[in-house]
Amino acid sequence: MPILDLPNGYYELPPGKLANVVTCLEMKAKPHRALQPFPAELRLKRFAAGDLEGHRALFRAVGSDLMWFSRLIMKDQDLAAILANPAIESFALMQGSDTLGMLELNFSDLPNCELAFYGLVPEAIGQGFGRVLMDEAIRRAWAKPIERFWVHTCTFDSPLALPFYIRSGFTPYLRMVEVHDDPRLLGKLAMDASPQVPVLG
Repeated sequence: MPILDLPNGYYELPPGKLANVVTCLEMKAKPHRALQPFPAELRLKRFAAGDLEGHRALFRAVGSDLMWFSRLIMKDQDLAAILANPAIESFALMQGSDTLGMLELNFSDLPNCELAFYGLVPEAIGQGFGRVLMDEAIRRAWAKPIERFWVHTCTFDSPLALPFYIRSGFTPYLRMVEVHDDPRLLGKLAMDASPQVPVLG
């Protein structure tokens, strides 16, 4: 990926394009702080390889207002391959029959592990499930022979996300600008999704 020496200033985007600032963070050792125990009433249900509909439904429920779109535009065979890959652990966070959130850990690039997806459905936010899910992610990641745990977040995410990752033990190391088609104009997200990002085009 080239490093661009952009002069300071404003840059006009073509109609239908979005841009956001992406921050990458890493954790090079298991944190010394005590991790929250995973409550007995919660469970992580791993997605079956063929459960594309269930995976995308939860992906949309967690991420519609955060401009999550990658799994919505992905070809079915590519998503099925991800869910079938034993090195990629994709889960729904469950409490009884209620689905609370999503967690995906990607171990396919050992000794690195990517926190590929992490989030709660809006109804579950603010009840402590975020810390529980993050600490379970950290526990599962460092139970494998990894040397680095990493994640990226962006300006379309919650403003609480970046400080939460830092408090969890991640350190920012890279900043990028991502430009992509507006998934609402592609019909992959509802036109009223992510209302903080106006639709242009």
